[in-house]
Amino acid sequence: MNSQSPASGAVSTVPPAQAGAGSGEPVRDLDRAWHAVPLQEALQATGSGPDGLSAAEAARRLARFGPNRLPRGPRRSALRRFLLQFHSRLIYVLVGSATLAAAIGHVTDALVIASVVLVNAVIGFVQEGRAEEALEAIRAMIDPQASVIRDGRRLTIPADEVVPGDIVLLEAGDRVPADLRLVKARSLRVDEAVLTGESVPVDKALEPVAVDAALGDRLSMAFSGTFVTAGQGAGVAVATGAATELGRISAMIGAVEQLTTPLLRQIDDFARLVTTVVLGIAAAVFAFAVLVRSYALDEAFMAVVGIAVAAIPEGLPAIMTITLAVGVQRMARRKAIVRRLPAVETLGSVSVICSDKTGTLTRNEMMVSAVVTADRTLSVDGTGYRPQGEFRTVDGRQLDPAADPVLEELSLAGLLCNDAHLRQSGEDWIVDGDPMEGALVSLAMKAGHDTAAARAGFPRLDEVPFDSRHRYMATLHARNGHRPVAYVKGAPERIVAMATRVATLDGEQPIDAAAWHERIEALAADGQRVIALARRTMESGTRELKAADVEHDLTLLGVVGLIDPPRPEAIAAISECRAAGIKVKMITGDHVATARAIARQLGLAEDPVAVTGHDLDAADAEEFARYTREATVFARTSPEHKLRLVEALQQDGSIIAMTGDGVNDAPALKRADVGVAMGGKGTEAAKEASEMVLADDNFASIVAAVREGRTVYDNLTKSISWALPTNGGEALTIVVAILFGLSLPITPVQILWINMVTAIALGLTIAFEPTEPGTMRRPARPANQPLLSRRLLWRILFVSTLMVCGTFGIYAWASARGLPVETARTMAVNTVVVMEIFYLFSVRYVHGTSLTFQGVLGTPAVLLGLVAVVLAQFAFTYLPFMQRIFGSGPVAFADGLVIVGVGVVLLLIVEVEKRLVVR
Repeated sequence: MNSQSPASGAVSTVPPAQAGAGSGEPVRDLDRAWHAVPLQEALQATGSGPDGLSAAEAARRLARFGPNRLPRGPRRSALRRFLLQFHSRLIYVLVGSATLAAAIGHVTDALVIASVVLVNAVIGFVQEGRAEEALEAIRAMIDPQASVIRDGRRLTIPADEVVPGDIVLLEAGDRVPADLRLVKARSLRVDEAVLTGESVPVDKALEPVAVDAALGDRLSMAFSGTFVTAGQGAGVAVATGAATELGRISAMIGAVEQLTTPLLRQIDDFARLVTTVVLGIAAAVFAFAVLVRSYALDEAFMAVVGIAVAAIPEGLPAIMTITLAVGVQRMARRKAIVRRLPAVETLGSVSVICSDKTGTLTRNEMMVSAVVTADRTLSVDGTGYRPQGEFRTVDGRQLDPAADPVLEELSLAGLLCNDAHLRQSGEDWIVDGDPMEGALVSLAMKAGHDTAAARAGFPRLDEVPFDSRHRYMATLHARNGHRPVAYVKGAPERIVAMATRVATLDGEQPIDAAAWHERIEALAADGQRVIALARRTMESGTRELKAADVEHDLTLLGVVGLIDPPRPEAIAAISECRAAGIKVKMITGDHVATARAIARQLGLAEDPVAVTGHDLDAADAEEFARYTREATVFARTSPEHKLRLVEALQQDGSIIAMTGDGVNDAPALKRADVGVAMGGKGTEAAKEASEMVLADDNFASIVAAVREGRTVYDNLTKSISWALPTNGGEALTIVVAILFGLSLPITPVQILWINMVTAIALGLTIAFEPTEPGTMRRPARPANQPLLSRRLLWRILFVSTLMVCGTFGIYAWASARGLPVETARTMAVNTVVVMEIFYLFSVRYVHGTSLTFQGVLGTPAVLLGLVAVVLAQFAFTYLPFMQRIFGSGPVAFADGLVIVGVGVVLLLIVEVEKRLVVR
């Protein structure tokens, strides 16, 4: 049964007889399942006892086991990390481009290319080494101080001096400095969300648990890095530093290989291909020019330089970098902070999102969602702790709480038998105290109670604190003019066993325990944590309350079901994911029933397939792979499970985005193709291991980021679709001229001018293209889809051929009319630029026609680029000093109209081809 009582007050301690063997005994067999070890055995194995270790023994153990710190791995120097940024085929291609540009005397363009190389290196240098920072963030989670017992005295020592066998004292507000086997627990509750992801603090106990218990069920342990939220306790340190659960996660982060993104893998392949093809063509053309066409060596060399300068898209890396940077800025406006530029594109190819439940899909705020009394079963609306919401019957009718005296008293009991307080901070409501008690306060406020007036009108006279042995809390309250009343809340099966009657709208009736157990089981099966509330009217003058007073003859008021509710916006985001062909899988440390209930409410599936961490441990490789494919919910998981699940999902080619906020999520966040950390409630370790951080902790922002990622990839594809055919057309023009022994219609220096002007003024405008309609209704892009698809290769050949025809056609037409060669080449240059302009309007729409009003009108960025290119070409054509530099000449107005007509014809041909391919 998934029930838990939120109150506090238990006292458990190790009996003196179990004191162990004393501080001098050596430590034996520390590598064991301490949560399953009895107290006496744990103390004996660690060589400890009630007086703790002696100072001398502690010093010996510190020398043996080392400081209670996480190990620091070797780190590369800043210079080495910076130099490694240049170790890339694409960078080699760019350096070659700069060298060739400098070789033909175009120093300015060489400096531009060199600047691109330097900017890319700086960006990579800044982003490098984030995984090491994740380790630093985890190290900072160990408190600098710890309280221990040594030589029978309490001492405060640096936390890094805690050694195995130390008796460590814990109080509310402390961060646990090491993994402890508890030897004392007084109402001890520990928040383990950073390790397990579970939103509710855990009540600790001393009894050993099963060896195979999940991390969240090891009640006899307090783990390093977790927080004590209530009570007091003590434990014997059984693991320090790297041997702790926190240390194991740290080691996992260090051992996890961070995958390169699909874009970087494709760019590497693209650079290799470009290098091979360009060098191969250049060598072949050089040999043909010298051996067949009898070109002079220097003339052939300059022609080959022209081919290389034309074919290598030196502006493409800058376009790609700026496209990614624009995507980063757009995502930042959507509260998604990207820490690594390539992650923007990778989001666009995500096919599976593995999401933590608590704080990501849910609000990480407990809320009463159901109230069951003898007469009614009610649902409760609302969001988190916010005290606003309606009570509705099973048929959907709204109920006025004031019209139901049982509901009114039940909500009052939840308010009075309660130590929590709610306060408003801006738009948010914050609980001071236990989350489930905060939810009961919110329920009372929804029912119309004034918390301050109710607590003043029913002053507390005495209480029985919560104890894990009796599993309830009781408070005694005075009532003006009436006998005192005791309100009790706790584990439902315990409260039902103590009750003899049940409150109804007609008074009180004998309780039907079996019927109430069925109702409790139904709530628990729906993933809700169940609390029962009851009362007992005491004799007049009663001022003290004992456990025996409330353990019989109670009147049951009803039970409430609590749940950490889903974020409403997450429900809509998941629906959009399903439309986009993206699977969402919930991976959580919470109980399986709770996780399945949340999954149903989120719309992950009508009947979610749930698998537990225990199931994963017991599965062989084939069964594990089947679980990863078929299951929607993975519950009671450990950090190792999350990492294995991500790796298994990646094996079938899926691109994985992993969301999380705890230390337990960090290894999987690092391994995933895109790690997404929560910025508000997330730990620093999670943020440092991630490529993206959500400033608003909102799952919906992930979907917005995926949409932006798809837009970025589309724009990158458009950039490549524009750059390669235009560069190919320029290079092919020179190749054709050499093959047929013709004079070059465009000189190498003119080609460099075209590349510089169009790459900056036209190519960069594609980075600002908005999202195309239907982007989130297309399936996720396959991870193995090549950057140079067959469609793109055909487009390169097709458009390059059209550009060669247009260029040679204009050049031949001008030459046939007897125009000077400078004028003919100027017309050819302007023809190339005009064809690139019109082709740009075609590639702006990958999945639709460009012959629409919006397509012809363009975006502000496109129009600004168009104006810049037109002005630059007028300068190239008519300014005398430009004519001297580039060998250009003036062009008649009528000839200019013909050149524009060639661009229009190219646009129409390409659009017809696009339509035919779609059909």
